[in-house]
Amino acid sequence: MSSSGLELPSGNGGETAEAQAGAVPVPRPVEIGADLEWTAQDWSEVSTRVERAGRAYVWLNLVEQRLRSVVAAVLRPVYEPVHGAEWEIAAAGPTGQEWVQRAAALREVSRRKGHLIDPADDTVLAFLTLPQLRELMVQHWPCFAPYLDNRREVELTLDELEVARSAVSRNRGMSRAVLEQAERGCARLLRLLDSGAPPSAGRLPADAVERLVGDRFTDVAGVHPDRVRLQRQLPAEDLFSGAGRLDAVGIALGLLVQNFPGRRLVRLADSGCRFRLLFLNPASGATRRRERELGLKRGELGRSVETNILHTRRVRSRVRDAEAFEIRVSDDTPRFSAYFVDAHTPGGVAVVQSYLRRSRGMETPAMVLRRGGREIVQRNDPTLDGELSLYETYREEFEWAWEHSRPVS
Repeated sequence: MSSSGLELPSGNGGETAEAQAGAVPVPRPVEIGADLEWTAQDWSEVSTRVERAGRAYVWLNLVEQRLRSVVAAVLRPVYEPVHGAEWEIAAAGPTGQEWVQRAAALREVSRRKGHLIDPADDTVLAFLTLPQLRELMVQHWPCFAPYLDNRREVELTLDELEVARSAVSRNRGMSRAVLEQAERGCARLLRLLDSGAPPSAGRLPADAVERLVGDRFTDVAGVHPDRVRLQRQLPAEDLFSGAGRLDAVGIALGLLVQNFPGRRLVRLADSGCRFRLLFLNPASGATRRRERELGLKRGELGRSVETNILHTRRVRSRVRDAEAFEIRVSDDTPRFSAYFVDAHTPGGVAVVQSYLRRSRGMETPAMVLRRGGREIVQRNDPTLDGELSLYETYREEFEWAWEHSRPVS
C-alpha cells in the first residue's frame, strides 16, 4: 500500500485486493475508455508528416555528407600529421571535448555491434551531427576562408537548417513553410560549399529527392495543375533566359509569346540562340474545329494565333541572323504544346501540356521534363535500354511535326 492511499490493481486478472477504508480504486484498463484506433484524418495528418520529414531528411543527409567531406578535406591535413587517427578529437579542442568523445563512444558501440557497413563511416567524423560540424568550421574558419567566400551566409544557412533538423531528428511535424525553407537552405549551402559551382547548375536545379526516386518518375521533374502555378515555380524568364536553342510547338505558343518580351527574344537570338517555332495555321480547318471545342466565336482563336505569329515575325525581322529564327505553321491540330530548351545538351528542359477538349492551353496540367533523367532509370533497370524517355518521346513528335509543316515568310 503506497503512502498516497491509492490501491493498485493486482496481478490476478485485474481484480483488486480488498480496499482499505478511504482507499480510491484505480480503474481497470477496460474502464479507461482509451481509443487506440486512428481515423482517416489521423492517417492523413501522419502521412503528411512522414512525407515532409522524409523529404527534409534526404536534403539534410546530403548536406551533412557534403559538409563532412569539406571538413575532412580542410582539417585532416592540419591535424592528422601530428595527432594521427585521433585528429578529430584534437581539432574539436577543449570546448568540443565532450561531444567529440561522445561521437567516439558511439563509433565503438557501432563497431562492436557490427553496424558499420561502409568502411568510410568508421571515423569519429562520421558520427558528428550537423551542429557539431558547424562548430568545427566556426572554430577553424581561417582554414576554411580560402575556400569559402562568405562566412556569415554559411553560418546563417546552417542555423536556419537547425529548425528542420531538430524536427526530423525528434520525429516532430513541420509546416510546409519550414520544409520549403529547409530545401532552399540546403540548396544554397551546397552552392556555397562548391564555391559557386553547384553540381546541378542550370535553369532547373536538380532536386535531391527527384534524383532519389528517379526510377519511379523517369525524367519528370515536376507536375503542375495549370500554367499559372507552373510559372510560380518556373517563370518564363527563368525557363528561356540564357537558352542556346529553343524549339516550340503548339497552337499559339502563349507561354513564350505572351510571357517573354519581344526585346528579350531579340537579345536572346542575337546572343546565339536558335529558334524553331511551330504554330497551328490560323486559317486551317483545325483552328475552326478547336474553336468549336472551346466554345469560341468563329475566328476568335484564329485571330489570336495570327497575332502571335505576327509578333514573332517582327522579332525575326530585328535579329541579326534571320535564318536562326525559323517560324512554321501546321494544318494538323497539335496534340500538345511543348517548349524544349537546350534539347541538344544533357541538361535540356521541356515544358509539356496536353490539349484537352474543353480547356484552354493555360488551364491544362503542365509537366516539366529534364533530359537525361532516363539515364538513372536505365542504370537501375537494364531492361529499359533502348526505350525512349518521356522527353525524347515528345521531342520525336516535335521533329515529325516540324518536318510536315511549312515555313512562314
